[in-house]
Amino acid sequence: MLTLNPKELSVQVLQKYLQNAIAPRPICFASTIDKEGNPNLAPFSFFNIFSSNPPIAVFSPAYSGRTGAAKDTLLNVLEVPECVINMVNYDMVHQMSLASSPFAKGINEFEKAGFTQLASDLVKPYRVKESPVQLECKVIEVKELGKQGGAGNLVICEIIKIHINETILNEANQIDTKKIDLVARMGDNWYCRASGESLFEVQKPITSIGIGIDAIPDAIKKSKILTGNNLGLLGSIEKLPDTEQISMFKKSLPKFESIEAQHSYAKSLLDANKLEAAWMVLL
Repeated sequence: MLTLNPKELSVQVLQKYLQNAIAPRPICFASTIDKEGNPNLAPFSFFNIFSSNPPIAVFSPAYSGRTGAAKDTLLNVLEVPECVINMVNYDMVHQMSLASSPFAKGINEFEKAGFTQLASDLVKPYRVKESPVQLECKVIEVKELGKQGGAGNLVICEIIKIHINETILNEANQIDTKKIDLVARMGDNWYCRASGESLFEVQKPITSIGIGIDAIPDAIKKSKILTGNNLGLLGSIEKLPDTEQISMFKKSLPKFESIEAQHSYAKSLLDANKLEAAWMVLL
């Protein structure tokens, strides 16, 4: 295993390792404005939500690793502590990337990248019309993490108004993960698209308590076929099927020629999210 001491690496090398390892990262496409009223638009992938009550998002414009200069976004929120966080989907990813170019201060990235400015309701910075979700925010604190190149500045924002394009909503008036088609930042020049086969469901154990992997019989835990993910799913069951259920189910099963064949069949059921059936094959 490669083991590294961050203090022994250059900022550029360290950032490359971190951005490739900690990914995918959502993109904060931040719209800000300076005290003269000049708009600015720039993407940041050091970004996430950190609270729902109050609704808080945080993003971090770092000082340039090459020059040590502050980003226009940071200078703007210090002058006018407001912003709009525009979420980025696949339809706008190349325009968003263009907006990240190091244009001179005062250049309007809305115009350069071909985006449409929309007036916000409660803050001065403009919204990006093409964005599927636009979050109007008040900046409540900017936390400087250092003064050297590569040091971040945590822009802590309270979300005070949310705008959602109705085309991405489902019948319950909630955001449909498949319709929003978000993109996320990886390392280097890579992005990730949250659609198609890259989407999968894992039921949250919020109200249920699984039996745990430690309760799975050793013969199953030591399987040469079942993966750690398979065991994790097996351990999430709250209660094992009873003897009568197992007996009835096994009447419809073929006779397995080996333990490996039995476990392979159970694995196919787990891959299809048929947890109880997989357990009845294994028991």
